[in-house]
Amino acid sequence: MILLVGLGNPGKGYAGNRHNFGYMAVDEIIRRHSFMPERIKFQGLIAEGNIGGTKVLALKPTTYMNLSGQSVSEAMRFYKIPLESIFVLHDELDLPLGKVRVKTGGGHGGNNGIRSIMAHIGENFSRVRLGVGHPGEKHLVTAHVLKDFSKPELAVAEKIIDSIARHISLLIAGNASGFMNKLSLDTAPPKDQGKDETKGN
Repeated sequence: MILLVGLGNPGKGYAGNRHNFGYMAVDEIIRRHSFMPERIKFQGLIAEGNIGGTKVLALKPTTYMNLSGQSVSEAMRFYKIPLESIFVLHDELDLPLGKVRVKTGGGHGGNNGIRSIMAHIGENFSRVRLGVGHPGEKHLVTAHVLKDFSKPELAVAEKIIDSIARHISLLIAGNASGFMNKLSLDTAPPKDQGKDETKGN
């Protein structure tokens, strides 16, 4: 079984926040792949499904971001899921909006949800880092991540979420580089059709 975790804060007031990027991505995976209805368990909302022949548990901790590790560790222990089968989707300050990176292990990058998960289960799980950009000053970070995406930003975020949901089977199958290549192709800006540098030579 694969455990897909989307990080965020529960409640309508947080729904459109940059900090809820992980929730948004997991919601679209659940929808696109016709998972079972969500239910309350492990201090979160869980939904079970199948992607590419692999059983997948989607989890959105409802502990609030800073305590996400409590929920993740409960689900991990109950289903005896190894660290290498856990993927956490979360907002990432160190990447600009529009960029997604997958990595295993490492630090928390200032994300308190990742910090909490590391404290409960260790660091060698995979992270799908969803760029939201950095506001430039450390004291502005909290306000930045707890603010809704602007309309233009949301259009970019939704394009990424759609691509993640369509290609998540690659990641689950262990092909992280193929997954990231597909995302890069889907989210690349359109080439300028008006230029033809061969003319006039």
